[in-house]
Amino acid sequence: MRIKLLFLFFSVLFFLSCSQEGIEEVVAPTTTMEVVDAEIQGHREEISEEPSPVVLRTQNWLAQIQQPNGLLESSENTNFVSLYDNALAALIFTSQGDLERAERIFDFFDLRREAELLQGHGGFFQFRDAAGENGNRSWMGDNVWLLIALNNYHTYTGNQRYSPLAQELETWIRSLQDEDGGLWGGYNADGTRIPKVTEGIITAFNAVAGYDAFHKNILAYLKQQRWDIEAKTLIASPETPAYNFALDLHSLGYSILKDFPEDVLPMADRYRTTQTATVTGEEISGYCFDEDKDVIWLEGTAQMAFAFQLAGMPSVSDELLAEIEKTFITSASLEASSGIPYTTNQGTTYGATRLWDHADLTPALSSNAWYLFTKLNFDPFELQREKEIPPSDKFWLLEATD
Repeated sequence: MRIKLLFLFFSVLFFLSCSQEGIEEVVAPTTTMEVVDAEIQGHREEISEEPSPVVLRTQNWLAQIQQPNGLLESSENTNFVSLYDNALAALIFTSQGDLERAERIFDFFDLRREAELLQGHGGFFQFRDAAGENGNRSWMGDNVWLLIALNNYHTYTGNQRYSPLAQELETWIRSLQDEDGGLWGGYNADGTRIPKVTEGIITAFNAVAGYDAFHKNILAYLKQQRWDIEAKTLIASPETPAYNFALDLHSLGYSILKDFPEDVLPMADRYRTTQTATVTGEEISGYCFDEDKDVIWLEGTAQMAFAFQLAGMPSVSDELLAEIEKTFITSASLEASSGIPYTTNQGTTYGATRLWDHADLTPALSSNAWYLFTKLNFDPFELQREKEIPPSDKFWLLEATD
């Protein structure tokens, strides 16, 4: 999974410590746009009439970590950039009508189509430094998120400016489909293939528009290889039985697959735990990556809040958001900005691998983005959730009635 790999890079990065302070009201980041498209403006009013001070501080943090080249570091002063995190940031900027910031992200990758996306085994690099150099491995799942961000931008703006980029991304994603219907995870730096990862496969199912043989074959693969009939949930990998169950397959499975059983959400209590936040000292209730239950994964907990909100259970979603808000850290270097760390405390990520040193000490882009998706009622999967899936292909419903 994507989260299992991040520690290899973060563990060697310098970071600036941040401290917990009171949250004060600030002015939202100002877009340089003179005119916001009417459809975008209507969408902004629909998802957020008046953002709270804590939301404004989070938006402010996100805006201020963007580099001159358009990229955003995954956390302050780390010299570490993730494609996934930048796709999330582009979605937030687009949803709020801050198109200039979103376009700066897209422009960075658009300019590298020939030199990166279309070279060698293809795909954009998963990780790079803040200057955009020293890229490493092409993970399918992160490229999928960039396609989701582009699809949302094209729909909400009516501007098809990045259509060639989106089409080339889709072509590469489709090329990763194996004869069994699953998708290879991309390619490592040495050219070896990355194994099939359930999280990336279901996200690709949403990102690629419509419903054709590509989607049908994905569902056939998931039914045969990644569906636990007894537990009625998706599993991470049959090759790792000790970590077969993963939190994000509950939240993303429900959020992406139409008519997925709501029972999968309370089933995630198998990862529920209480931990003490390293920075704030607050006792927090939330979800771990897996059944180790040694940390609270705040990005994943925000994903669960998003899924509960989508399921029409706002009280459960609000309860999780309130827990997440206890972990806010005020930036020591950015004005009027606060953010949520990656985890509440130190421990292991998915599996038994240790987290990087500052996972619990500094705001993390991914945690903040999923928090904002939920607080602003923005659904990145909405555009392609309503696929024309034949009832016979919805294995999650067929199995549930057997």
